[in-house]
Amino acid sequence: MATVTDLDATVIRNPATGEEVGRVPRHGPEDAAAAVERAAIAFPAWWETPAARRGEILHEAAAAVLAARDELTLQLTLEQGKPLREARIEITRFVHTLEHYAGLAKSLRGGYVPNLDVRAHGLVLKRPLGVVVAIVPWNFPTTLLGNKLGPALVCGNVVVAKPAETTPLTTLRIGEIMREHGLPEGVFQVVTGKGSVLGEALVTERRVAKVAFTGSTPVGKHVAELAARGVKRVTLELGGSDPMLVLDDADVDSAVSAASVGRFFNCGQACLAIKRLYLHEAIANEFVEKLAAKVDRLTVGSGTADGTTIGPLHSETQRTILEDQVGATLERGGELLAGGRRPDGDEYASGWFYEPTLILEPPHDSKMATEEVFGPALPIWRIGSLEEGVERANASEFGLGSSVWTRDLTAATIAAEKLEAGYTWVNSSQIVYDELPFGGFGESGIGKEHGIEALDFYQEAKAVVVKQSPR
Repeated sequence: MATVTDLDATVIRNPATGEEVGRVPRHGPEDAAAAVERAAIAFPAWWETPAARRGEILHEAAAAVLAARDELTLQLTLEQGKPLREARIEITRFVHTLEHYAGLAKSLRGGYVPNLDVRAHGLVLKRPLGVVVAIVPWNFPTTLLGNKLGPALVCGNVVVAKPAETTPLTTLRIGEIMREHGLPEGVFQVVTGKGSVLGEALVTERRVAKVAFTGSTPVGKHVAELAARGVKRVTLELGGSDPMLVLDDADVDSAVSAASVGRFFNCGQACLAIKRLYLHEAIANEFVEKLAAKVDRLTVGSGTADGTTIGPLHSETQRTILEDQVGATLERGGELLAGGRRPDGDEYASGWFYEPTLILEPPHDSKMATEEVFGPALPIWRIGSLEEGVERANASEFGLGSSVWTRDLTAATIAAEKLEAGYTWVNSSQIVYDELPFGGFGESGIGKEHGIEALDFYQEAKAVVVKQSPR
């Protein structure tokens, strides 16, 4: 990576220690224009590359990333803060997503309409959009990049990616690896800088055809407004406040495990994290006791330390927001069952650590209930029925993910149909599959990632009428 001076650099720091782990250029509007120009130049040749060959190139590049997994895992932990185990899972997940879309390259299809008119038939051509801007947040820098990069490249688009200002290092290295292993110059580029400067320049650049954004709902709305000025395509994967319903006939032990992982993985900094827990009153006490015991065994520490299960929050700002949400909620009511504070000890003094937190029965209009809680804190409520649980679950502006635990097929079917979310897990941990479409309802976004459906958001359908000459 090129050396940059103090004046034009962003310093990247380890959230666990505050130590510098790298520096990257602070790019601006001129750099955005230059990157888009390089992408636009590369686009025709990439489009003309046979789809099957595009898939082969993507597969070869993904294999090279996988071979560098150990290097990338450490880099990701140092800049993001998550434990090494979770970072390794993320790098692996990125590779799997690229491989999934590489495998779909030969399945790209258009359409044919016979007998459209007298001696006429119709064609539906699928063509790439052109230059795609991918804006990715700091919580899962590589996974969320792969969601955009895989379908975009396979469809013949070229991509300019802007990682979060605080987590660019792993993305930059992945870009280098993919170019070193067959991806043509200009087809995938990474630029680094502030969202309010570089991001806005990319979104408003006239040659950009589409913006694929993952991040907070307020910023996503702003991106959509900017993109609308140029009538650009957008995919927005925004915030979530995912409910988990556990009914009286559920497998409590399995549900407890799913709740713990679903809330505290990545220090709770996930759009699809379980953020509201609704327990049928018949099993609530047992469930809470088992969950509190499991939470008590979680180990907070540096992502590089042995035995760490919860790393630090990514930034001081994130911890301040979480502390405000927890404190303001407890002032209004609710019982603190675990956590609710910063951990003690010299090893925590320089990082943004916070204990895993459980709050029982906070007010339904409190911050913990109504805002997206992006950290290791979980509010819990008792419910008397499935109907009450669905009503409480849907009383949110967000609609990203949801889950229900029950042995009753009818109850599961009702929940799957009635929960207002783009994803519902039934008796299952919150694992996102490349085979299924992923996207939210309401304030959680528009468009789909994952699944074969994602390809439609990176292609333009063009209608063609062919009139045969009379014999």
